[in-house]
Amino acid sequence: MNKYLSAQPDRVTVIVFFSRLEALFKQALLWMAVFTFLMLQSCQEGKQATGLYGHFEAKEVVISAESPGKLLQLKISEGQPIEKGQLVALVDTTTFHLQRKQVQSTMNAIRTKTKSAKSQVDVLKEQRSNLDREKKRLEALLANQAATPKQLDDIEGQIEVLNSQIAATESQNQELNRGILAEIQPLEVQLEQLNEQIRRCYIHNPIDGQVLYQLKEANEMVAVGTPLYIIANMAELELRVYISGDQLPNIKIGQTANVRIAGAGELSGRVSWIAEKAEFTPKTVQNLDESETLVYAVKLSVPNANGQLKIGMPAEVFF
Repeated sequence: MNKYLSAQPDRVTVIVFFSRLEALFKQALLWMAVFTFLMLQSCQEGKQATGLYGHFEAKEVVISAESPGKLLQLKISEGQPIEKGQLVALVDTTTFHLQRKQVQSTMNAIRTKTKSAKSQVDVLKEQRSNLDREKKRLEALLANQAATPKQLDDIEGQIEVLNSQIAATESQNQELNRGILAEIQPLEVQLEQLNEQIRRCYIHNPIDGQVLYQLKEANEMVAVGTPLYIIANMAELELRVYISGDQLPNIKIGQTANVRIAGAGELSGRVSWIAEKAEFTPKTVQNLDESETLVYAVKLSVPNANGQLKIGMPAEVFF
């Protein structure tokens, strides 16, 4: 019995044991807290370094017919690069040319109706010249007292009458021609409209770019607004990605980012647009953080110097 009691730990030993156990427990809690902090920090850093996924887009421009008729020419093919101002299509202009000739003929016919008062005025001017000579002769005779002042007054009166007749004839002729020529003004406007319609039959490419889709073929009939082809400037594409609200304050317009493309290395992109309001996460969004319900769309302009970027190609962005 005494031997058994002597084997039991005394009170001091028990206290020391539990004190050490408590110290080990506190130390373990401290290490666990440190470990948890490091893990959270690592996760946060990993979240910030995580790439955003998106697809490349291009500003597509639909080129349409501006005049109705038969499409005589369409000199394009899908994938073809074309320059701004290049003539790519021609719509039949026969109808407009015939209408223009008709208007021009009508204008010429109206001009032939104008009257000329030149012959009448020439006769009156010849009479005035004769009276002017007679006046000079009477003035000489009057100086020698061989004529009377009344004779000179009569001649001057006749000259004034002829001057009035000449002015009235010219005025009447101008007024008559003005009324005839007024009929030409509406025809001139109609002629300008036909010239504009003919000009619109010649379709010039509006921008530098590459033909994405050819929607019509030559010899088909088109109406105003009929799409002919779709073109896009492939020199610089836009990469659309979506960011969460907590990432939004860290991204600014003009900020550069690395764009990683599978098998093509990395390119440099620049933020060109940030959505003004949030939207619900689209089904097509490839974002590792799927817990966010609302996201903001961001566009990055990426140069396509060597043509390796294509519309719809996926890419990853690192800010």
